[in-house]
Amino acid sequence: MEIKARKKDEVVILNLIGRIDVNSAILIEAVGQCVREGYNDVLCNFEEIDFIDYMGTSVIVIAYKEIINNGGRMKFCCIPAHLREIFAVMGLEKVIEHYPDEELALNNFKEDKVIDHIKKLQLRRRFKRLPIDLKIELKDKKEEEPHCEKVDLINLSAVGGYIFGCKKYKLGDDVILTMKLSQNHEPIQLDAKVVWLSDKQIQPQTHPGIGVEFLNINQKTQEMIVEFIERNISFLPTDE
Repeated sequence: MEIKARKKDEVVILNLIGRIDVNSAILIEAVGQCVREGYNDVLCNFEEIDFIDYMGTSVIVIAYKEIINNGGRMKFCCIPAHLREIFAVMGLEKVIEHYPDEELALNNFKEDKVIDHIKKLQLRRRFKRLPIDLKIELKDKKEEEPHCEKVDLINLSAVGGYIFGCKKYKLGDDVILTMKLSQNHEPIQLDAKVVWLSDKQIQPQTHPGIGVEFLNINQKTQEMIVEFIERNISFLPTDE
């Protein structure tokens, strides 16, 4: 089998050519390379595949799991009519999304991102946000020393927060945030991603600052933050 790779927007398109059989581990290697390079959305184009056997379907499943296990998405397109029955018999058509052409598949990747964004907004609204003044440390995930020491966390929820006093990061940066909720708590270290930057013209009082979203937060830590917020939010003044 031969693979020709190209990229459109943030999706890697793998044009598969020839036969997918026991000798097609190149597909698994290609998908692994996509993941290592940070491309988790992969579209496999089957237009030039003329044969798939049982072992070939196993190769496809392994490649698919590699993407899914790394938080990505794999879709198929342009499956020839004589191969669709094989996909149906193996049950792959019920597991992996497939489309008649590339354009439809690529549009679906875009729709997925819109849906994911909506879900994240809904998730954020499920949790209360606590105005706070908490000194924290912030560093780039790739660096040893903090870039911003003792900056202020001024807004906290169970899924993220707003940090005032640091302007060393840009959108998409992965950071590590270390904070201590109280004297009785051990320091909490959280992986986070910069998802928002303050605008000096619009928010001069809270500039410079960044909004971060917590990543891979475990349930115990999230519950601890929720409990802290619930305990302290009751002390906030109300309009009543």
